[in-house]
Amino acid sequence: MSYDDSIVIEAPSDSFWEVGNYKRSVKRIDDGHRLCNDLMNCIHERARIEKGYAQQLTEWSKRWRQLSEKGPQYGTLEKAWLALMTEAEKVSELHLEVKSTLMNEDFEKIKNWQKEAYHKQMMAGFKETKEADDGFRKAQKPWAKKLKEVEATKKAYHAACKEEKLATSRESNNRSDSNTNPEQLKKLQDKVEKSKQDVQRTKEKYEKSLDELNKCTPQYMENMEQVFEQCQQFESKRLDFFQEVLSEVKQHLYLSATSYKAIYQELENVVKSADPREDLKWFRCTHGPGMPMNWPQFEEWNADLNRTLTRREKPKKTGDGVILTSVSQTGDQASQPSKYSSLSVRSTTNSIRSSCNPFEEEENQKTVEKESTISKNVSSYENNPNYTEWSDDESNNPFNCNETNGDNPFENHSAESEVRVRALYDYEGQEHDELSFKAGDELTKVEDEDEQGWCKGRLENGQVGLYPANYVEVIQ
Repeated sequence: MSYDDSIVIEAPSDSFWEVGNYKRSVKRIDDGHRLCNDLMNCIHERARIEKGYAQQLTEWSKRWRQLSEKGPQYGTLEKAWLALMTEAEKVSELHLEVKSTLMNEDFEKIKNWQKEAYHKQMMAGFKETKEADDGFRKAQKPWAKKLKEVEATKKAYHAACKEEKLATSRESNNRSDSNTNPEQLKKLQDKVEKSKQDVQRTKEKYEKSLDELNKCTPQYMENMEQVFEQCQQFESKRLDFFQEVLSEVKQHLYLSATSYKAIYQELENVVKSADPREDLKWFRCTHGPGMPMNWPQFEEWNADLNRTLTRREKPKKTGDGVILTSVSQTGDQASQPSKYSSLSVRSTTNSIRSSCNPFEEEENQKTVEKESTISKNVSSYENNPNYTEWSDDESNNPFNCNETNGDNPFENHSAESEVRVRALYDYEGQEHDELSFKAGDELTKVEDEDEQGWCKGRLENGQVGLYPANYVEVIQ
């Protein structure tokens, strides 16, 4: 009998000790590799923001320096005005340094650590994932085989009890019937006797197999604990590394102890408050050996039931202890990313390509157009001596959010393309056009994923908005 053949009974509870439930610990290794990609995407996007801000400051400074130097302002006030341009140029240099540090140090450090920690196999997956899965399978194989024997003997015992009950009932009915043939009655009595013998025989086998399973349980627990601790150590290295990287990123972003003191003090407190040991302890109690287990016990056949109960159909037992019920996979996954909610920003979902630097794009083609615009503005400034009024009219402001045309862009979608999906993680909308939901919530996808990895969906309450595509799964 192969190991896979022995796993034919669905786990009746969510306990780590049930057959096959160790796979959540194995999946955590693959999740760690994906989280490295997510952290690199997060740093990559922040670096692009720093670079864009620095470029805008430089362009603003260059334009207004030319306008100020050629304008009517004079004397010390002109110097004070030009000091604003100097400040912008210095701040631009600082943010370019931040961008360079984020990409050349933090980004590269994560990429190198990921490459050293996770080793891809020729076929698929990672070497570390396969080793953990093989270790758990080897530790669980003997116990799973014994468990299958227990289930088989229990089923046979309950079937014999049922047959004995039916035979006794038939014999009793025919005995009270005066027209019953004595020979037929004798056969029924023999059937009752044989049924009782079968009940006793199957009961002994059931008790014996259960006793063998109980003897095998301590060794099974020890072996599973050993493999789980190896997974814990591997995850501990990743958690410690992530905390170290986040602390270094904080140092690189901390430009000023005065202007940004409040912002970065809060960031420092958040990073320092991270505790990898508490994360490991939580995982152990939620998905590991610290979980409760409804160990198999002898179950007497119930004469009131007219059919055999399987492990799937076993009713819930209420007692002084914990009630073990089946929990869906979505529920498991929902608890896992709770300490990583900082990744719920709008980030690129594509993997970072090590051979491509996203900041080497050429922007020289914009120079001629910008210089032409500057010259045009200066010319108009010189030719118009009354160029002193500033308008508060924001009708042409691209950032004005008050424009409405009576159309709701989220109401036009085709019902044919709608797909029901379920949230894997909690997500809190960062913008007014984003949805917020909890893990396990169901919603309707009304538009497919765009190039940035965002989909448009509709909640149960009718709200329509955007959400990250990798935060949900299609409901089968």
